[in-house]
Amino acid sequence: MEMHGGRASRRRQRRQEAVAMVLALATLTLAAAPAAGEQQEASGANVTAICSSTPYPGACHTALSSSASRAAKDPFAASVQFAMARAASARALARNLSASSSARRRGGALPPSGMDDCAELLDASHAQLGDALAAGSAHDAETWLSAALTNQDTCGDSLDAVPASAGREGVLRRVGALAEFIGTALALHAKLKGGSASPPPSAAPDRAFPSWVPDHDMKLILESAAGGVTPDAVVALDGSGTHGTIGDAIAAVTSAAVPPVGSSKAGVGAGRRVIYVKAGRYEESVRISSRQRNVMLMGDGKGKTVIVGHRSAADGYTTYASATVAAMGPGFIAKGLTIINDAGPGKGQAVALRVGGDLSVVYQCDIEAYQDTLHTHSNRQFYTEDGISGTVDFIFGNSAVVIQNCDIRPRKRRPSGQKDTITAQGRTDPNQNTGISIHKCRIAAASDLGGTEVYLGRPWKAYSRTVVMGSSLDRWIAPAGWLEWSGQFALSTLYYGEYGNTGPGAGTGGRVKWATSLSTVDATRFTVRDFILGDSWLGDTGVSYTSGL
Repeated sequence: MEMHGGRASRRRQRRQEAVAMVLALATLTLAAAPAAGEQQEASGANVTAICSSTPYPGACHTALSSSASRAAKDPFAASVQFAMARAASARALARNLSASSSARRRGGALPPSGMDDCAELLDASHAQLGDALAAGSAHDAETWLSAALTNQDTCGDSLDAVPASAGREGVLRRVGALAEFIGTALALHAKLKGGSASPPPSAAPDRAFPSWVPDHDMKLILESAAGGVTPDAVVALDGSGTHGTIGDAIAAVTSAAVPPVGSSKAGVGAGRRVIYVKAGRYEESVRISSRQRNVMLMGDGKGKTVIVGHRSAADGYTTYASATVAAMGPGFIAKGLTIINDAGPGKGQAVALRVGGDLSVVYQCDIEAYQDTLHTHSNRQFYTEDGISGTVDFIFGNSAVVIQNCDIRPRKRRPSGQKDTITAQGRTDPNQNTGISIHKCRIAAASDLGGTEVYLGRPWKAYSRTVVMGSSLDRWIAPAGWLEWSGQFALSTLYYGEYGNTGPGAGTGGRVKWATSLSTVDATRFTVRDFILGDSWLGDTGVSYTSGL
């Protein structure tokens, strides 16, 4: 990130009913409109009033004034429907260009194109918009709209590496317009639906895990691979398993699964696919797509089951495509693994782990690289008892993520004398419910840090949001605490806060003026219970977590 990322069927039925309702309302309204000119004039005035308080009034007016939307009684639903149509159009163009690009690369060793990233991300966005339309809760809708908007930003970043052409410019224009339409839907959701509903206080302040993780997953996470778990596939380098590579195992266990529509919570944990990866060093790039839900990778422990990749920006990969392990399917769980990108400190962006699947859990893993180690791309995520090491912006992305009880280890940069930044949060819209919450962690120098100065974060995007709470900060944390990205960029719109930290690096007397010391009330907003609604999906897993402060 250097300057220069049963229930499934009912969900589909709800979406179909929502689409049918919008179309039915349009038909009924048009049929009962004897004074069409007067109705359109009044509708236009109403659209102008609704759109005046949104961040993109022009995009809002375009969406709500479309022929299908004009008669809809729900402006939010109308805006999402319009965005879905635009996402489908952009996806079709990106897919065509991606296929053409892939044909030219066939047989060679060239890395994938940024257009491939866009085709994948636009496909996910279309599904997430549909999920948001049929969402059963305000928080779910807000999460999936936030993720769909994040995808457009990632697509734009990836296209920076694509040579200029009419096709590239066409996709950029459509993605830019789509971002405004999704931003409009987010704003209308906040205005008309009230935004996220605040969850009730947890009955128990400390539970085994946020309760959105089902009972079945709790048992899997608590069990060791050799202690009673019956996996769906076993990966072993010595031929003793069902597969020799992790990629082959993922393809095999997910081939019979019904592809999910998007990233919704419905169906998470159902039909769990467990892949046991025996001890060994696996040199491969692992991909779990947004259509491969509920995949669990279970290893033999940190330092025993090791997955290693080598992709980097210096070798022509986009940041998004550089990940050693990329998990975009909802309900992803990783346990007992070491995930490494060993491209090296001089190769620029080189991601070890990218996660974009909603309601994902990473437990007892080590995640090691240099620049851009952990890409918490989008949706709701939880990390606990992990080790995370790197140099520049090594925890970055635009998910709603809580990192709890982890060891965060800044490493030495090359060349020496430069600064380390732990986080680079990518929130682009004030209505996104995203941010990085680091809670009850230990931030201490890796053995090779030397005299490198360390900062808690810097604002990658305009509404960057990061908090550090109840954590131990060692002496290498710079007194200023936080670092500018470029001049005054985002300093008046970011949200950086600290609460209840300890250790020689925790003093706030010398902190920058644009960061804040959080009150107890403000800090509570970023706990597992409140920020990622953890008590609704993690509590049954048996893995230790703290619900509140």
